[in-house]
Amino acid sequence: MNKPKISIVMRCKNSDWVIGSALASLFSQDFKDFELVVVDYGSTDTTLDIVRSYPCHLIQIEPGDYYPGKVLNDAIAQCKADLIVFINSDSVMLSQKSLGNLVSAFDEQEIAGAFGRQLPRPEAHNWVRRDYALSFPESGDAPDWITLSLPLAAIRKDIWEQRPFYTDSWASEDTEWGNWARQAGHTVKYVPEATTMHSHNYTLKEIFGRRFVEGEADVFIHNKKMNLLLMLLMFVKILLQDLKFHLKEKDFHGALLSIPRRWVYQWAYFKGNRLGRTRIVSQSNDTAIGQKVVLNSVVR
Repeated sequence: MNKPKISIVMRCKNSDWVIGSALASLFSQDFKDFELVVVDYGSTDTTLDIVRSYPCHLIQIEPGDYYPGKVLNDAIAQCKADLIVFINSDSVMLSQKSLGNLVSAFDEQEIAGAFGRQLPRPEAHNWVRRDYALSFPESGDAPDWITLSLPLAAIRKDIWEQRPFYTDSWASEDTEWGNWARQAGHTVKYVPEATTMHSHNYTLKEIFGRRFVEGEADVFIHNKKMNLLLMLLMFVKILLQDLKFHLKEKDFHGALLSIPRRWVYQWAYFKGNRLGRTRIVSQSNDTAIGQKVVLNSVVR
């Protein structure tokens, strides 16, 4: 069998509400020269039945063994192609040319990584739509704070071999890799023509879990330190921006909800950041706390 041009890695758990659409969009792409590697970490719904209806290499691990950086490194090690593409199980490509457009970015030899444009789902809340419009513009470059985003992204395997995904903390493995690539002189390209539908209306509990591990990760990635005063200042600043946006949209309910949402958003980041700094001082390699916070925050 000839080596495929790209290997696609998809991670999933209990995704039967959307993974069928994600896989259908993948296998309807104009670009066909790929293998699919699926990593499932403990699905108990019909996700695996849907996955097995498509040609793929299925890897199954226990939920407690799911640490993103390690899981991705193990999956990539089993990939046959020189170009690795990442697609989330809840990421539905919106054009038959999306995958081809993403892959075409690597016609330029200096490109080490690339990521596509994410558009919110129809049911996305106003604040989610606002955040995605800022993060993934229709044209031009993505903002500097997004260095790589794995719901639709790709990297060269030989560059990954130089620097696998980090495992120092539980989250932000894509951000860390993209940040490293840029600092090492590589180019990571934003490809707005590679479009996919991907967004979440996170509950307060889910926001806490996500921001906690991001706060922890930013200590390892950026050596970022967050004290209580800075946390309060950031809370006020972002809250005022949110209130201005919602009131302009005449979304008074959204404006009211932005108060607890932004408090949890900043408080969780502060708590995670404090954990990261504690781990560095104590030279702890234990990433289980972040994993536990995330898993306990998931609404099932």
